[in-house]
Amino acid sequence: MANTKIKTHRGAAKRFGVTKNGKVKRSKAYKSHILNKKSTKRKRKLRKAGYLSPANASTIKKMMPYK
Repeated sequence: MANTKIKTHRGAAKRFGVTKNGKVKRSKAYKSHILNKKSTKRKRKLRKAGYLSPANASTIKKMMPYK
């Protein structure tokens, strides 16, 4: 029987990245539209990447076995 590869969850692959230390990086929400009512300070903070909690990170890593 041939070894089968696990398929990568494409939705997760587009949204998350894995750092060298193994943390899962994510982009922040609420920065795509209706930006005129949000303050400049708030929008600037939304540019920075966030990280998933270890509990959620393990689930996402299983979805992306080769990243």
